[in-house]
Amino acid sequence: MTTAQRRRARVRAPELVGRGWLNTGDRDIALKDLRGKVVLLDFWTFCCINCLHVLDELRPLEAEFADVLVTVGVHSPKFVHEADADALKAAVERYEVHHPVLDDPELTTWQNYAVKAWPTLVVVDPEGYVVHVAAGEGHVDALRQVVSELVEEHDAKGTLHRGEGPYVPPAPADTELRFPAKALVTPNNTLLVSDSAHHSLVELELDGETVIRRIGTGERGRRDGLDPSFSEPAGLTLLPADVAAEVGYHVVVADTVNHLLRGLDLDTGEVTTVAGTGEQWMDGETDGPAHRIRLTSPWDVTWWEPAGGVAVALAGNHTLGLFKPAERRLERLAGTTVEGLGDGSFEEAFFAQTSGLAADGDRLWLVDSETSALRYLEHGEVHTAVGKGLFDFGHRDGEADQALLQHPLGVAVLPDGTVSIADTYNGAIRRYDPSTGEVSTLATDIAEPSDVLYADGELVVVASAAHRLERPVAPGTKVLGEAHQVRRPPTLLAPGDLELKVVFTPPAGTRLDDRYGPSTRLEITSSPPGLLTAGAGVGTDLTRTIHIAEGFTEGVLHVVAQAASCTDDPAVEHPVCKLTRQDWGVPIRVTADAPHRLPLLMGGLDEG
Repeated sequence: MTTAQRRRARVRAPELVGRGWLNTGDRDIALKDLRGKVVLLDFWTFCCINCLHVLDELRPLEAEFADVLVTVGVHSPKFVHEADADALKAAVERYEVHHPVLDDPELTTWQNYAVKAWPTLVVVDPEGYVVHVAAGEGHVDALRQVVSELVEEHDAKGTLHRGEGPYVPPAPADTELRFPAKALVTPNNTLLVSDSAHHSLVELELDGETVIRRIGTGERGRRDGLDPSFSEPAGLTLLPADVAAEVGYHVVVADTVNHLLRGLDLDTGEVTTVAGTGEQWMDGETDGPAHRIRLTSPWDVTWWEPAGGVAVALAGNHTLGLFKPAERRLERLAGTTVEGLGDGSFEEAFFAQTSGLAADGDRLWLVDSETSALRYLEHGEVHTAVGKGLFDFGHRDGEADQALLQHPLGVAVLPDGTVSIADTYNGAIRRYDPSTGEVSTLATDIAEPSDVLYADGELVVVASAAHRLERPVAPGTKVLGEAHQVRRPPTLLAPGDLELKVVFTPPAGTRLDDRYGPSTRLEITSSPPGLLTAGAGVGTDLTRTIHIAEGFTEGVLHVVAQAASCTDDPAVEHPVCKLTRQDWGVPIRVTADAPHRLPLLMGGLDEG
């Protein structure tokens, strides 16, 4: 966007209002305190994998413009647990957020900026005006261009102030484990734990406390060998002995932020990269040689014998992958990349940030964190055992069709055939009995349990936010609990025909890439499916007329948009190309006097 375009769209930025601030040394910040700086507001919530991607995307931008750019994270929660101040403080440490964070539990600032999706990025110029808005991932180049123009413009005007921003780092913590993610029992009857915030693996005695060895430097990286490095490793799975002997490693590690799978030789401690390129998948091939296929936030892994390989929970694009170690091959196992709760064939099912896996014969159990669901794959079909969708959650026991979870991250099959669930945001361990369809609560008051496993005759829990492993007592208390819904304010729309428009402006110096066909893609679905009588489906135009059926008062529009843009210079033989992608789950309320237009900003400003 040019300077002239920004001036036409000058809108005064609303004040930053919330419950309090983190990473500021207990100081409250107002926009007037940031005058003279380019301000980047990052609307996020810590459950959201896309938001975590953006945190990592922004790190180099923040370093490049350290003396002129102030990033402010506006944390506007989706789940009840995320509105807890202590939980937010832990998340800011867990994900190494090195900028001020506004705690916005009532979504006040979210609404004042008319935000409709996590993540959303808003640029405010040094004089306090909104000049750019972008939703989703892949906007770093556009942001760099906008910030560079603003720096040049306001440096010339004398309205740019260089120097340090308001970020004050918190005091560092010192524990043996820091936000451990997953664990397994090794063939040597020890525990192997992914120590995510320490970017390493730790082998412990069965007591869960005595350290045998640490594998990894403790610093972010992706180095192989005997002195390896990781970036927030999570899932772990043992390979069958014959497969391990053939491929030369025993454990597959989901190296989440590196978008890699790593192989660990338990005998030597040597680590090798076995799948992924290190770049995040946004579009393109999903099947092929493992070292050529991009992954996106692999969160958990487990060997699943019926598939002949390692099932991979690809939280970043709401799918399951399949890694075949002996063939050194990656494939799509299930999912479409559309975020939602949809059963059916592997090819048609919708998932939502799948985060935990457990194999049990022909059945592969999984937990979908964003739909607070327990699900399973069996004989080519996906089924839901517990869970209602993207907007319903809670802590309620009883029959499975009435039971509720809240953002579960781990799952395990117990010796009696029941399924244990790390019900993370409820701070609980839950139990599902497939034979009766009943859900019960085994334990509560656990600090963000992220995994469960059976070891030495008892259940072991990875209590991530307590930075330790725990063995809770299992009282089997029934919890009636409460049902909750996502508190995001619905968008008011009129019934009948309306224009849905995804706004995207390619970054300056680039153009939409139509060399190999259409450069944009738009997919629209709805919950319930009958909400739309026209306009659903896939197309290449970012503007579409949809029709809301009569008789509906509320629902959800699921919108997935992407746009490819490349360097706009004929002299450049190999242009740099970027794919921008965002998915929205827009809760709507249908009312006669509401607008007949729904703009969704993926990048730029809506001029219409």
